[in-house]
Amino acid sequence: MLQRGDKIGICACSNALADTEPVRKLEPVLAGLSLTPVYSPCLYSDGSVFSGTARQRADALHSLYADDSVRAIFDISGGDLANEVLDYLDYDFIQAHPKPFWGYSDLTVILNALYAKTGAVSGLYQLRNLVREQGESQQHRFRLSVLEGKDDLYRIHWDFLQGDSMQGVVIGGNIRCLLKLAGTPYLPDFTGKLLFLESRSGGPDRIAACLAQLRQLGAFSKISGLLLGTFTQMERTQALPDVPELVRRAVDDPTLPIAVTSQVGHGADSQCLLIGKSYRILANASLS
Repeated sequence: MLQRGDKIGICACSNALADTEPVRKLEPVLAGLSLTPVYSPCLYSDGSVFSGTARQRADALHSLYADDSVRAIFDISGGDLANEVLDYLDYDFIQAHPKPFWGYSDLTVILNALYAKTGAVSGLYQLRNLVREQGESQQHRFRLSVLEGKDDLYRIHWDFLQGDSMQGVVIGGNIRCLLKLAGTPYLPDFTGKLLFLESRSGGPDRIAACLAQLRQLGAFSKISGLLLGTFTQMERTQALPDVPELVRRAVDDPTLPIAVTSQVGHGADSQCLLIGKSYRILANASLS
């Protein structure tokens, strides 16, 4: 939990921000929350999609971990480049200087690498939600949860497609980005975990292919439960077969608990799911 007056790190480990607009919008909101931003030097475009080399972006992140006055780190980027920094991070150093790290989408690779290498709990959440179309309600929930210790931002309702309960540590995030960790030391062990999946883009073909790769990795035979968030393109186009049907085909195990929510994903109203935290989820109950 943060305190009013705390400093927070703002970074972009994935694609560069094209301009200063996201930061300009966030600054008055953070000031209203009495939080002081400390900016990574690798935020903005150098004329391309990059805000610096992979090592430079990793060093910038290390600097935020090393600064004891910075109480949490929020990555406000997305795209494709976050996995570039993984080989340049000093996980022993990060473990010795623990602080919450928050990000979503392509930052899935860092959230899961931090858990795999250090056991850290991280927030699957985009700080820029505070200034998107649901900004007022997001600011309210953020203030109550992050500054006052309540659970409003973390309270998630799940509907079960199979089973009625599951328990374990949550891993995962964006399905495409998670699979960039396949075959690397940064992919968490699936055994006994609750695997969360969501996606912004992709029709039935891409989602089916990603689910097949997870099956081939042995994920569905190892996890203790599967959690599904929003699949934006699939839902917007009402694509068929839908995600639940694609999942049933890929999992092919009627005993594996599967639950869905519309409250976690790329939507402006998304709640925060904590990667690396142990949860117990029951039918007709909210996760918090």
